[in-house]
Parts: sequence; structure tokens; C-alpha cells
Amino acid sequence: QVQLVESGGGLVQPGDSLRLSCAVSGFTGDYYVIGWFRQAPGKEREGVSCISSSDGSTYYRDSVKGRFTISRDNAKNTVYLQLNSLKPEDTAVYYCAARMGRARTTRPNDYSYWGQGTQVTVSS
Repeated sequence: QVQLVESGGGLVQPGDSLRLSCAVSGFTGDYYVIGWFRQAPGKEREGVSCISSSDGSTYYRDSVKGRFTISRDNAKNTVYLQLNSLKPEDTAVYYCAARMGRARTTRPNDYSYWGQGTQVTVSS
């Protein structure tokens, strides 16, 4: 059974940083992609970033490029999302998700497994 558990969210001031963690377990295939998504109240879920297990290639949506960094620690079976220079509009529940395969995508419907989310609130 594939399981994803997010952690690291919290309440921070604009300009602050957070590091979100996604602990991944239960994969038996050779290739998979881990994505980070977020959903703010009243808005649809949107893809933020993703990373491939095959070669570590990454993708970022334009609004977070230069501020967010996705990375992985294979020994710990953990994927991270470093959030820097946070803005109030980054406030959302952040989810990690997984799909089998190699193609990078940030469309929620392409992901089969989801964590329960961690709240990020950016407010002064």
C-alpha cells in the first residue's frame, strides 16, 4: 500500500521559509513521480512542483520558480519542498501525491495516491 505523509507546515510571516516533508512508503515499481500540490479556500487544487524517481528531474509552476525547491533523499524515502520568500498568496493546504511512471505532470487527476495535507499559512 502506497502511503504519503506530509509534515512541516505552519504559520509564518511574509518572507519567511518553511520546509515541507513527504514521507513515501509502499512503492514497489521502478519509476514514480512525486508531486506537490496546494489548495486554498475557494480555489481549485493546483500543481506546484514534481520530481521524478528515475533521474531526479523536476518541474515548477512559474509562480514559484526561484522561491521553491523540490528535492529528494532516497535513503530516507522522503521528498522535500523548500518554501522561501513566502507570500500571503502561498497560503494553502499543501499535499504531496504520487503517480506511477516517469512523466512529470502537475495535473491532480494524473496522481493516484495522496497524503492528507499540511497547512501553510502566511500572514502578518
